[in-house]
Amino acid sequence: MKSDIDVMMKARNLDAIIVFGNAEHNPPMTYLTGGGHVSHATLIKKRDEKAILFFGDMERDEAAKSGLRLIPYSNYDFDELSKKANRDGLLAGAYRCELMLNDAGVNSGRVGVYGTYDLSAVFGMLSHLQKMMPSIEFVGEAREDPIFMRVMETKDESEVARIRKMGKITTNVVARVADFLTSCNVNADEVLLKEDGSLLTVGDVHSKIRLWVAEQGAELPSGFIFAIGRDAGVPHSAGTPSDLMRLGQTIVFDIYPAEAGGGYYYDFTRTWSLGYATPQAQELYDQVREIFEKLNENFDLNAPFKNYQQMTCEYYESKGHKTPLHTKSSVEGYVHGLGHGVGLNIHERPFSSLLNGDDHRLAPGVVITSEPGLYYPEKGMGFRIEDTLWVRPDGKMETLAEYPYDFVLPMKNWKK
Repeated sequence: MKSDIDVMMKARNLDAIIVFGNAEHNPPMTYLTGGGHVSHATLIKKRDEKAILFFGDMERDEAAKSGLRLIPYSNYDFDELSKKANRDGLLAGAYRCELMLNDAGVNSGRVGVYGTYDLSAVFGMLSHLQKMMPSIEFVGEAREDPIFMRVMETKDESEVARIRKMGKITTNVVARVADFLTSCNVNADEVLLKEDGSLLTVGDVHSKIRLWVAEQGAELPSGFIFAIGRDAGVPHSAGTPSDLMRLGQTIVFDIYPAEAGGGYYYDFTRTWSLGYATPQAQELYDQVREIFEKLNENFDLNAPFKNYQQMTCEYYESKGHKTPLHTKSSVEGYVHGLGHGVGLNIHERPFSSLLNGDDHRLAPGVVITSEPGLYYPEKGMGFRIEDTLWVRPDGKMETLAEYPYDFVLPMKNWKK
């Protein structure tokens, strides 16, 4: 949680952190400022001291909402700094950042660098700054385990409430998509039709999903998946827009919207077959549903997350499927991890990979996904079921948005 950041900075031997970029769609900045429309900001936090937010004057009201100590960029005469730098923008930026660090009391030690910004600009500016401030060591961390992934791993109840609200928005959109599809007329070739009688495509459904998410006041900053047939058998295929919506083909609908402005995500998947399902598809779906339910019955407080990846692999291998347990880089069977944390990032700690340490645990306050699947693209089918779960302070697992697990969706205007 946010209250752990100073403890984590000490554990990582960081004397300060600096975060670059906008307050929106920038998880570290959003986490420390609360978001808002603050563009091209810089945040500096010295260990055991309150963070300082540096900002442009035009966004002073938005910056004030952060509750942080504020210093406007106008305190630093950029025109003079630019002249000093012979109009070299990166060097001028380094001169200003030197002044900002000094105002924050940071002139030596290890400084972690974070944020979402143009890599070239940050690298160029820091290259100058490192020469100007040799007593500072600028530190980069591995993408898989930066300090922010650690402190964001457990959520307080206000964060969980925001994720739960996103779950409600998500399931509202999913229900609307299901109602739309099952209300369509169907031609003799078992293809769904639009109101004007033309053929319904995956692209048409994509357009409606984007519209309905926007109407709920949410965004899709990381995209979504609505794929049918062979594409459903490729886990991260978004779906081919020109594919026709047909009865009896598996549809993987994986939707992960976020609060507007790049806030908290929700992650959710259902697999459908419209009108009817083939016997083979029904058998594979039933296996995915069986392990999904078995996992829900066996999640234990503080257990390593990878234990459940192991359980999932062993179950699928008992049914004759390839899994990461004994097959590397397979493109069919069970081909991915069981789940991941969810928060301001769509993928964050803890992770379920068999390669991860036991510190990726189902600790109180963790929000995770459980998403077993099976994929057979050459058979024209794929399957995944996913819910987002919260490990409550009492140790119980709570699904943050309930929704039915029906595989076959009956068509209202068609009979086999």
